[in-house]
Amino acid sequence: MRELSMTPFRLMSPLLAAALLLAMAACSRSPSTESAPTEAEGAEAPTESEAGIAPVKLDAAAMKAAGIVVQALQPASMSEQLRAPGEVLDNAYGTALITPSVEALVVRRHAKLGDEVRAGAPLVTLSSVEVANAQAELRIAEQEWRRVSALGREAVSGRRINEAQVALDRARATAQAYGLPGTAAGRSNGQFTLTAPHAGRITEDAVVVGEKIEPGKTLFRLVDESVVWVDAKLPSGIVPRITPGTEATVVFNGGRLKGTVQHPAHRTSDTTRNAVVRIEVPNRDDRLHSGDYVDVFFEASDVAKDGNAAATTVSVPTDALVQLEGDTVAFRRNAAGALEPAPVRTGEAIGDRTVIREGLKPGDAVVVEGAFAVKAQMLKSQLGEE
Repeated sequence: MRELSMTPFRLMSPLLAAALLLAMAACSRSPSTESAPTEAEGAEAPTESEAGIAPVKLDAAAMKAAGIVVQALQPASMSEQLRAPGEVLDNAYGTALITPSVEALVVRRHAKLGDEVRAGAPLVTLSSVEVANAQAELRIAEQEWRRVSALGREAVSGRRINEAQVALDRARATAQAYGLPGTAAGRSNGQFTLTAPHAGRITEDAVVVGEKIEPGKTLFRLVDESVVWVDAKLPSGIVPRITPGTEATVVFNGGRLKGTVQHPAHRTSDTTRNAVVRIEVPNRDDRLHSGDYVDVFFEASDVAKDGNAAATTVSVPTDALVQLEGDTVAFRRNAAGALEPAPVRTGEAIGDRTVIREGLKPGDAVVVEGAFAVKAQMLKSQLGEE
């Protein structure tokens, strides 16, 4: 009976031993052994880019289907159109204030507000005791000069001739200072007429016939409106990008006119933090007048680090820049033909392009369209590897 009970145990021992050996082999497999295939696969993967993301390589058909366009960067001057509010002003270089230099009485007006007058046109006639004295002195000085000149040096001493000449010059200077001609004409009644120093329009009129006026009082304001000024207000940080001598467009109700940038103001408003840029505008057909509000459009250039206008710079379309793992990147084609993320440092956004300060150079082949499709493909590949 004992021999019969031992027989099954002996038959099952080899089977149990084999199972035990398999279990021990499974438990003794080390982690390094399991990771070996993964490390081998990683060695075949593309080298990671600067941004820590592996490049992706797409064939022409895939790029076309995704709308991906690659172009080589070329340095170029950058500019954009800026809009600013502006106000029309009289051209101070073509503006004259008509004022008497002596106390006088208004006798007669010859022009009125809004009149267009030519150079030399009479504006107002005044009367003054001082002018009457000046007229009389000029008449006497002229008569004396004519007399000694007729006698000649044979009959008159040289000293007397010189005195007559000096007296005449002094009388003429006094008369001209009062707005009189340099020669005596008519009666010495103290009346004199102020005339237009240049052609223009009368924009202010303070003449009242019979009024006694003080020296320096403005009777007329005469403005040559063939050229006007427009002062445009811009943030002070943008003003350095406006180059004197460049063209600006002034837009107003009913039309537009071209002008030339003269100079920026050297002072920033304490309240608005704006600075003024002045434009000189030929006022064709007399369409602009002082006090009008207009819009001004400038071509603003890029500015280099030193504050001067940069001649050329590298830029990409703003849509070509994406955020990837906390960096601003553009996608650049590497030597192997794959697209890799290139971290960049950006400058100013000008129009629909952004200046690149660091990270790209002229000649780099960069994705200019379809950057988000490239980003999606990279993230998809990264998730697939994981």
